[in-house]
Amino acid sequence: MVDTLKRRDFIKIASLAPLMFSLNVRTALSAASEPKYQEARYYRKRPAKTVECVLCPRQCTLPDGETGFCRARRNIGGRLYSLGYGSPCAVHVDPIEKKPFFNVLPRTFSLSLASAGCNLRCKFCQNWQISQASPVDVNNMKMSPDDVVNLAVQKGCKSIAYTYTEPSNFYEYMFDIAKIARKRGILNVSHSNGYINQAPLKELCKYIDAVNIDLKGFSPAFYATMCEGELDPVLSTIKTLKRSGVWVEITNLILQGYNDDEKMITAMCAWLVKETGPNTPVHFSRFYPMYKLTGVSPTPLKSLERAREIAISSGLKFAYIGNIPGHPGENTYCPKCRKLLIERSGYSVLANIMKDDKCPQCLTRIGGIWSR
Repeated sequence: MVDTLKRRDFIKIASLAPLMFSLNVRTALSAASEPKYQEARYYRKRPAKTVECVLCPRQCTLPDGETGFCRARRNIGGRLYSLGYGSPCAVHVDPIEKKPFFNVLPRTFSLSLASAGCNLRCKFCQNWQISQASPVDVNNMKMSPDDVVNLAVQKGCKSIAYTYTEPSNFYEYMFDIAKIARKRGILNVSHSNGYINQAPLKELCKYIDAVNIDLKGFSPAFYATMCEGELDPVLSTIKTLKRSGVWVEITNLILQGYNDDEKMITAMCAWLVKETGPNTPVHFSRFYPMYKLTGVSPTPLKSLERAREIAISSGLKFAYIGNIPGHPGENTYCPKCRKLLIERSGYSVLANIMKDDKCPQCLTRIGGIWSR
């Protein structure tokens, strides 16, 4: 049975908090000094003031004054600098369900932030205005890592989410925030494209609690033509996260005629079961026309439902449907007795009857992070 009062309050807070928070941040930090670029953690110096960035698989080689493919790192005088450190272009208080995380601290809020830039060029990007821009070309707020954590505490957020753009672009900023947040008992979560090299990833795994990887498709050709990237590094990231003890969820945006092939989805689900285990939640999300794919129709509901069926038949216990509020595929069910455990509509949790981390009916443990 839905608690109507709590549901109404949750929806009201979720809709108002981002606007109120942004106004408060801009007022409180309007007098902050201009940002100082932070030297990158992962790069090599080369002759003639050239540098090689080794943060992501592109490994851009940059002469003095040049900016990387991600638009967020620049060679200045023979040193590589992160342009977005301490300068988020988006800061909001969101329900954690928006990230999306469905098996992590349900019905809690996450302080969510981003700095501009991305190391992929997805034609279907929903945040292209900031992901396909440089931190020097957008409006930013000035927030130190301590500022971010203090505001998360002030707003009652149980987690800090690195999201909206690709968090590896502001790796140093994320890393420093995460270390402070861990000491303060705040969860660190991320929504990422997974396009990162192993050394920086393993260092980050020491402080990140949960990552939702945006697995664009399960085809090297799809990644090459639609994202200007490669699939294999993303798969390596998923395996490393899992083996490092980080909670992993997967988002797969289904585009009609591009990555909705049933054989591709079947292969992806089989790989996830083998490499990450059956408890890995997968979110099959509906695409709406935007950016460079305005001529592509919204994903048919039947395609999303078929993808979910494939995931469940492949052995994945938590297969969700996203961007269709009120669909039963948004809910969490016990994988053993099929009891409805968490009922959702969009980003709102309507009911949660879980007992700690277990199904109250059959006592099956449900994979996820349910307390902090």
